[in-house]
Amino acid sequence: MGGLNDSMATEFVLLALSCSWEKKLFLTLTCSFLYLGVILGNLFILLLIISDSHLHSPMYFLLANLSLIDVGLSSTTVPQIITDLFNEYKVISFQSCMTQICFIHIMGGVEMVLLIAMAFDRCTAICKPLHYLNIMNPKICVSFVITGWVIGVIHAMSQFLFVINLPFCGPNKVDSFYCDFPKIIKLACTGGAKLEFIVTANSGFMSMGTFILLILSYSFILVSVWKRSSGDLSKAFVTLSSHMTVVFLFFTPCMFLYVWPSPPPSLDKNLFIVDFAITPVLNPAIYTLRNKDIKVAIKRLKKKISYSRFC
Repeated sequence: MGGLNDSMATEFVLLALSCSWEKKLFLTLTCSFLYLGVILGNLFILLLIISDSHLHSPMYFLLANLSLIDVGLSSTTVPQIITDLFNEYKVISFQSCMTQICFIHIMGGVEMVLLIAMAFDRCTAICKPLHYLNIMNPKICVSFVITGWVIGVIHAMSQFLFVINLPFCGPNKVDSFYCDFPKIIKLACTGGAKLEFIVTANSGFMSMGTFILLILSYSFILVSVWKRSSGDLSKAFVTLSSHMTVVFLFFTPCMFLYVWPSPPPSLDKNLFIVDFAITPVLNPAIYTLRNKDIKVAIKRLKKKISYSRFC
């Protein structure tokens, strides 16, 4: 990868990691607890869905994949931040920076497709309940996941191929916790403005377009339920509230970061915590607290554990 770029810059300095000792300690503890929550919460949901046959349905298959992606997305940045906060040199190599960017955008692309698939799943379950299992068959579910990975890779590579050959002749300081296309492009010696537009058009359009599509999908579901139930939307809101909460949590930071080309540094840093730590740790809690099937599955798991102890 280094051979593709003959520029002077071989590493980038992450300025957001240079702060007071008290702030470093606060960030280390916060990121450590949040990341632990991400790992434990999402892996618990994943293992629960795999082990409980009652959860072997299309919606939970997609939820298990979403949990796996949340772990991957958080793992691209948070562990490195935790280890780098107390290092003397807050640097990331050019190769590591490009790798981090690619994984962020691949995982982000997969998550967007999974959220669309989950919206389609709920739309089918509520609007066409008699045909639900025929429409959301295993082949379709697997196709959604494969499509997500293909789109994620295409989305990341379409920007990566532009950035990898840019000349980075200095400066090499990034006012952020992590590497991302909009931040790195600004450091290029030439072609930065044009490529910044391409990245904004690519990631911004993908984020905004997916968000609007999801809002329209859930609005359609609510209107359909409203027509069928004589204006009573309470059941639909209970069913869809967790999905809509996750959509807003995931896309709000994305739209600020990519639709708004130059957000203030303080906002950018706060949105990082939301996007890579808070949202992934909240997703298991949101789906667990508002989902009867998951609650029942947890009770069955507790009974199995209690029974195995007595035996």
